[in-house]
Amino acid sequence: MKIENFQQHIESKFPFLKEGKFLIAISGGIDSVVLTHVCHKLKLNMALAHCNFNLRGKESDADEEFVLQLAEDLDLEVFIENFDTESYAKDHKRSIQMAARELRYTWFEELSEQLQFDYVLTAHHADDNLETFLINFTRGTGLDGLTGIPEIKGKFVRPLLAFSSENIATYAKENRIKWRDDSSNKSVKYLRNKLRHEVIPILKEINPSLLQSFQSTLSNLQDTSSIVADSIDDFLNKTIESISDYEVKFKISEFKKTSNSKAYLFETFKEFGFSEWNDVVDLLDAETGKLVLSQTHRLIKNREHLLLSRISTEDNSIYEVSKTDKAIKTPLGTLFFDEADAIFGKRTNVIYVDKSKLNYPLKIRKWQEGDVFYPLGMTGKKKLSKYFKDEKMSLLDKENTWLLCSENTIVWVINKRADDRFKVTDKTKQILKIELQ
Repeated sequence: MKIENFQQHIESKFPFLKEGKFLIAISGGIDSVVLTHVCHKLKLNMALAHCNFNLRGKESDADEEFVLQLAEDLDLEVFIENFDTESYAKDHKRSIQMAARELRYTWFEELSEQLQFDYVLTAHHADDNLETFLINFTRGTGLDGLTGIPEIKGKFVRPLLAFSSENIATYAKENRIKWRDDSSNKSVKYLRNKLRHEVIPILKEINPSLLQSFQSTLSNLQDTSSIVADSIDDFLNKTIESISDYEVKFKISEFKKTSNSKAYLFETFKEFGFSEWNDVVDLLDAETGKLVLSQTHRLIKNREHLLLSRISTEDNSIYEVSKTDKAIKTPLGTLFFDEADAIFGKRTNVIYVDKSKLNYPLKIRKWQEGDVFYPLGMTGKKKLSKYFKDEKMSLLDKENTWLLCSENTIVWVINKRADDRFKVTDKTKQILKIELQ
């Protein structure tokens, strides 16, 4: 790899790097060191960021010292962060490799945000791309898992993906560049290393042009992926009925119209961590209330819809409203309290009550089993659970229902129905307008 090749690649694929400033994620290994030297030769505006994961004792510390010296030699700013990777992996139930990945990418994001770097460059190359493809292939994946490492994702840029490890090694030797060897890269206990040292050499022996063939295959898969993405966008425009703060509502009928509902369900919900796809398919014909969980999301069958929502911790907060409060922030929005001269219009987000009937402080809380109220305009009381059923409210609607109470008496099922006991009458002397915004 000659500097001219890299310069031409930068100018054609990543011209924005010549204008912005960026971090280079540098381990001290050959790939990131070569990337640093090449970018430095091109006089780009950059700094270095090095993670010490403290996994290899003195060797990790020597890597850090090497990076510090390299930064001094090239007159570059450098940032170093030390991590207790083993403790993080244990606390978060991650493998060491996954823990290190989460730690470094989180730090790169925070560092670039705090110091206003436009991009973060990593030194992934064509061989890394092939290894990632094979890892995903052996574990089972969809089309996205076979389209390789993206050259640009958010602020992360990978300008070496077009070059092989052999190209990089040749450049390093011809330019007498020094680097650090990571002894853990030789261990075949990790899947990536096993593929690198035992599987890929055999594949290259079978096909000496393996990387070129692989790049062609990736290009074809990426083109196909683009077609699929366009098709899914069109499908979702018809299928998504509504989006609120806590749920996305999908029409089941649109999934059933497709020739392969499982494929469309997978493409629609794959980003949300679901893995039991047969269970997801079964939701289409399941009873209302049936749900499938991922680690982060829920997919719920509700009559003619699928409802997607995040799994959130139960909010059992209680908010108090004093007689002098004019506005109170709640999970549903802000409640405003103003005196009124008369009742104007009918809206679900506004109620008018007889202020003399209220006992302060008022309380705002989640609904509970056994709650009863007297719906405005009706005679008699009704359990909230029965009201929800009559209104055909979904599980998510119920979970996001809050009440405004005077002592233990419901004044308002907020944004839904007021209680008849607090209504304004001919005898009312002071009207209180309560509005949710």
